[in-house]
Amino acid sequence: MCKLTQSSLGCKQYPTNFLKKDILPSSFRLVRSAPALSTVWLLCLCVQARCEVPTYTIEEGVALADAQNPEVVSARKKIEAARGDFISARSGYLPSVISNGFYDQRQHQGGTRLRNEDYNATVRAQENVYTGGATSNLVAISRLNIDKQECEFREISNRVTMDVRIAFYELLLNRSKVKVRQDSVGVLEEELKSQQQRFDAGLVGAINVRRAEVALASERPELINAQTQLQNSYLRLGELFGMDFQSDPDKPRFEVSGQLQYLASRPDLNACLARADVSRPEIQAREKDVEIEERQYLVDRSELLPHVEVFSAYEIYNERDPDVGPEFNHGYLIGVDATWHLFDGFATKGKMQATRARHDSAQQALKAARLSVASEVRSAFLDLEQAENVLESETKNVQTADETLEIAKANANAGLGTQLDVLQAASDVTRTRTTRLSAIYLHNVALARLARACGSSPDALDFGTSNMNKTTKRQGEAQAVGLTNPPAKLSQR
Repeated sequence: MCKLTQSSLGCKQYPTNFLKKDILPSSFRLVRSAPALSTVWLLCLCVQARCEVPTYTIEEGVALADAQNPEVVSARKKIEAARGDFISARSGYLPSVISNGFYDQRQHQGGTRLRNEDYNATVRAQENVYTGGATSNLVAISRLNIDKQECEFREISNRVTMDVRIAFYELLLNRSKVKVRQDSVGVLEEELKSQQQRFDAGLVGAINVRRAEVALASERPELINAQTQLQNSYLRLGELFGMDFQSDPDKPRFEVSGQLQYLASRPDLNACLARADVSRPEIQAREKDVEIEERQYLVDRSELLPHVEVFSAYEIYNERDPDVGPEFNHGYLIGVDATWHLFDGFATKGKMQATRARHDSAQQALKAARLSVASEVRSAFLDLEQAENVLESETKNVQTADETLEIAKANANAGLGTQLDVLQAASDVTRTRTTRLSAIYLHNVALARLARACGSSPDALDFGTSNMNKTTKRQGEAQAVGLTNPPAKLSQR
């Protein structure tokens, strides 16, 4: 039968034989029939599905943020708006059809034989023949705007992807810290229980019990802090996913799978700089800005040239003077319409001057973007090297702390050391393992930042890497996982 498990969503738990008549709630009392059993079975499946929360891997989380993160969705809409502007600009190549008309009637006219009514209706088709290059350049600007918005969309998507990866690593880090602190509290509780039993047997003094109590009391706030940081990590990642926690902030909306692992990668700095200069969407967007201003200058200059269009129309109108002709008239029109601003009060000159200034500003913005991206790549690369050095140091430190704990225990058993030495050594084990977890986190964060700075993904940073085979990577990842948990008891390594 259907078995429901209690979850943090508040789902009610029923026993496995909840379909039996003697324990079935009154609201579920049904006759023993196949349709009734099918209905209850479907109800069980629906309730159980509602109780379960989705679990995401890091790549699934990135895909979810790309689909519903507000910033990414907004950037995607801007691309649609730019395509609409392209359709509007392209209309300059196509003929336009315009209709207009008017009607008026004069009630009092003195001293004239003109008719009281006056009306006119025209349907006119017109086509641009020459616009001084305005139409072609406006179409080119709209195409460049589409490319620019696509570049900015990729830039926002890359930044959100980096933020999701960092938030994901942070959640895994805090979850591992909670596990380390929980294990540490368990170890200290066992130590307190052991010292209490030895004190009751008269083998140790009261100071041993008090020290164990102090060590346990000092560790519990660290566990509470780690749990709070874990909840904050869920909120941060949920915000990047575009989830709303206002209705019930304590209700979990998702879970993450996996554990914090060392992502071995040694990219080359020069290769990263070259890749960033070519692939970074921010630089490409600034290049589009320069091209747009160059085209805009040509559009402004077109105001100094004549604009010519041809038109054809059909007109219906009345003749107000009876001596000239009949009242109702109609007919076709065809002609050429040309305009040329001989003097516009220096309006066009001012537009061209402003466009040249914006063009120079866009070039400086492009230069600043290149410098900023290069600095970002170098900074992320330095952080990556620092994290690797700290990680290597902390790996040795964890092993040293384990050995120190063994020595402290052996000295205590031989009467050459004190319980304080053992507790201090155990605290060092927990601290070094937590520090190593933080080093793994910082390494992965630096790798995510470097990938974003290069306009790439962490998996695609293998270009220009040192020769490191997959076996070495797997060994490094296995070692990273194996050195993060403290011993289950103080008597174990």
